[in-house]
Amino acid sequence: MDESPLLPESVDDPRITGQFCRCVSDARTDPTPTDSEPVADADTSTLYLLGVVHDHPASIGRVMRVADEVDPDVLALELPPAALPLYRVYARNGAVTETAGGTEFVPPSRGGEMSAAISAATDASLVGIDAPNWSFLRRLVTRLVADRVSPGTARRLLSSLGGATRDALTCRIAATLTDATSMTITPDEQIEYDCSFDDPPAEQASHERAHVASVQALLGSLETTDSALAYRDETREQCMVDRLAAIQTETDGDVVAVVGIDHLDRLADELAVGS
Repeated sequence: MDESPLLPESVDDPRITGQFCRCVSDARTDPTPTDSEPVADADTSTLYLLGVVHDHPASIGRVMRVADEVDPDVLALELPPAALPLYRVYARNGAVTETAGGTEFVPPSRGGEMSAAISAATDASLVGIDAPNWSFLRRLVTRLVADRVSPGTARRLLSSLGGATRDALTCRIAATLTDATSMTITPDEQIEYDCSFDDPPAEQASHERAHVASVQALLGSLETTDSALAYRDETREQCMVDRLAAIQTETDGDVVAVVGIDHLDRLADELAVGS
């Protein structure tokens, strides 16, 4: 584990900035203090939260660079646990190599930033922190019952959960078939952008920032009144917060978490408050 955390301002890479990277330190305390106050342990675990745009070259470069430099004990991904085997398979043709000119990153051809992170964090334990999972379902049902939501909201919510569960199972089946055959099974198509991983990092970063700004502006102009989506997304984020807090408490090493950029602010704020 590094003596000090890797901060965005200390990295000479325009893709790694405070907009997309947050650090949350977890100072450990001595369980048998000598005075009335706990004594801080020398060890700290740092959680690196990396916000990403799905399949974007800048996001792929960001997660590979940070995962390689941090060498985390745990890599937490915004994926359902059932999808992890498929992204492990995708990660096999990614690589991080040391050359005379420095570190060379070759991202996997499939799986975007998630498989790229796995290929760079070779020794990390993998954890899927996204729904559907039992924690999410328990929390969601409890909230729906307590709030006495309308039958229409409940039906829309269950319909969206059914789709998410089918997607997760499709990923599990695709991983099994890819392992058992010479074919590469891909359950979804990659998003194409007007820049590539071969473009200069500054160009990738500029394109990504512009893309995020345009999407946020579009979403800000829309009225979102679907309470089913609000229940789902708020519950998903709270489950991710709880899971990341537990992971950071349970590990003595550093943690890198890769999440969608739209989740980054809430996760960083709530985990910082609890640290």
